[in-house]
Amino acid sequence: MPHAADRQRRQDRRIARGRRRLGRAPLVSAPGAVLGGLALLLVAAAGCATALGSVSVPAGPLVRALLGLPVDHRTAAIVLAIRLPRVVMAALAGCALAQSGAVLQGLFRNPLADPGLLGVSSGAGFAAVCAIALGLEVHGLWLLPVCAFAGAILATATVYVLAVRHGRMPVLTLILAGVAVSALFAAGTTLVLTVSALSQNVLAMLNWLFGGLNGILWREDATVASFVLLGGTAMCLFGRDLNLLAAGEEGAAALGVPVEPVRRLLLALTALVTAAAVAAAGPIAFVGLMVPHMLRLVIGADHRLLLPASMLGGASFLVLADLVARVVVRPGEINLGVVTALVGVPFFLYLLRRATRGGEAL
Repeated sequence: MPHAADRQRRQDRRIARGRRRLGRAPLVSAPGAVLGGLALLLVAAAGCATALGSVSVPAGPLVRALLGLPVDHRTAAIVLAIRLPRVVMAALAGCALAQSGAVLQGLFRNPLADPGLLGVSSGAGFAAVCAIALGLEVHGLWLLPVCAFAGAILATATVYVLAVRHGRMPVLTLILAGVAVSALFAAGTTLVLTVSALSQNVLAMLNWLFGGLNGILWREDATVASFVLLGGTAMCLFGRDLNLLAAGEEGAAALGVPVEPVRRLLLALTALVTAAAVAAAGPIAFVGLMVPHMLRLVIGADHRLLLPASMLGGASFLVLADLVARVVVRPGEINLGVVTALVGVPFFLYLLRRATRGGEAL
């Protein structure tokens, strides 16, 4: 019995270290209040994003259009055909990127991990610029997101093959493989842009690489939603396992977590939902880094709450970021990726400085 008590104390210390590494003690302890508040924030953000833009829609016509009541054709077109599909896609992309970031930060026990770590964005970007350079998008609007999705999955599969050694996937090897594959696809993207410098398609390539939600259609929302919502729900089921993995692989295995199968499944799910989001919205950076970390400071490091909260928080964040991109220089707009980078780079430097000051290994 003394040995069992010692093992329990060691396990408790590992869990405490894992939680300290991933965040502070929670400021809010009521899960229902947290998720309810985030849901209300998302509704408010979506309402503002649907109403505001180069042409503002008053509250009365907006509500009537959303409820299917008679409004003039111009208002109906602005709300239902242009803005609402874009708002839904921003919410889906933010949901996917933020939750994937929360999962990867838990898996790698590193607050700086995000979906770009697996080469998803660089693979999607390379495939998309190749499709644009070859003129494939003129054969159908669906070809560009399909090519981007295929490139994202290819990059992730390549990282996986390079990282697996004797049936295991060491974290350091996985990170190094991701960095190498990302650099390779980024070089390929630069090469395609250089070769196509005199082409009329180069502006379309740059616009896609900076991220944006122009021209989103309802059918694209439906396709991305099928991946994001199913994959996101599946990831939420692994909250307890991520809590144990955050304390260390040995302790998690001792408590019955199949470490390698869980890690592979979670990596596949993050790649799938991120690829779907990137294929539709372009490679949008820093969402998966910022949102989980900010939520962790408020609600703590319990992934059973953090994963669904990241879905709602990421959706709200990207909807608001897209609103800023549309109104800050109206009637024009700036790329969504520029907005997230302007917020994300200072936040990243803050995290890096805080970790370095505390002597924490990243």
